[in-house]
Amino acid sequence: MRDLVSTLVRGLVREPGRVRVHERTVRGRLVFELTVHPDDRGRVIGRGGRTADALRTVLSAVAHRQSRPCSLEILD
Repeated sequence: MRDLVSTLVRGLVREPGRVRVHERTVRGRLVFELTVHPDDRGRVIGRGGRTADALRTVLSAVAHRQSRPCSLEILD
């Protein structure tokens, strides 16, 4: 799933080399922490958060198939 997040986000940003996805487990939930170049944050979040919501929806669908709850956090 980490590769999925990384691949999707790299397709959205202008500086794909600056995309970092860290994964950690919190209370049984897999949390992906996404860091991008500051100029690309708007591209990842999208207008009104639509792009971020879409990324979370795709990630949630994959997680549901694997019976593993997860979430995506976009860090500063």
